[in-house]
Amino acid sequence: MSRNKRKSNVKTARGRKTSSTLWLKRQLNDPYVDKAQKLGYRSRAAFKLLEMDEKLGLLKPGMRVVDLGAAPGGWCQVAEEKGCGKIVAIDLLAVDDLPGVDFIQMDFMDNDAPEKLKAMLGGPADIVLSDMAPNTIGHKQTDHLRIMAVVEAAYYFAIEVLEPGGAFIAKVFQGGAQNTLIAEMNQSFDKIRHIKPPASRKDSSEQYLVATGFKGINS
Repeated sequence: MSRNKRKSNVKTARGRKTSSTLWLKRQLNDPYVDKAQKLGYRSRAAFKLLEMDEKLGLLKPGMRVVDLGAAPGGWCQVAEEKGCGKIVAIDLLAVDDLPGVDFIQMDFMDNDAPEKLKAMLGGPADIVLSDMAPNTIGHKQTDHLRIMAVVEAAYYFAIEVLEPGGAFIAKVFQGGAQNTLIAEMNQSFDKIRHIKPPASRKDSSEQYLVATGFKGINS
């Protein structure tokens, strides 16, 4: 008998969309989903942050963290495990209680959201994490504009709250962030990278924009 894990087949249920069946099949055969369940992470996305942190050493004990688009809470779990001292999180979806995490259920793109997060934080942050992604409609140009609007909003929030030397991570798609944003970020951070962690599915266009060494708001 082969030692390889057998792939699970999913029967197409009546009324279920083909895309839903394919998603379910991919989930059942995804080693990161299996690993997340075994280790108690709320999502496979936890491994994306773990892999970026392993590569760059982003998370350190005592850090003050803001997690934008936190649901279901995998990145918050990683930050808490790394010993981060203050973790503030926001998402439009609910997140079940997590030890050491101060969460607000709200759309980050609402006008009041940034100020509420600042009040919850009570001071500067050492790192701002954003795994946010807007709803897409399948029109490439429109979807790209929506994605970039979210990334830019997260960036402008980050430079308002980050301590000098801080870091910013944001999910991007379709070849990364626009050149105009990258040029602006280069004025604010020492180093900008695009990273596709191994846990990010190969068939996905997602990658992460990682900015380190914040120079300060007056840079």
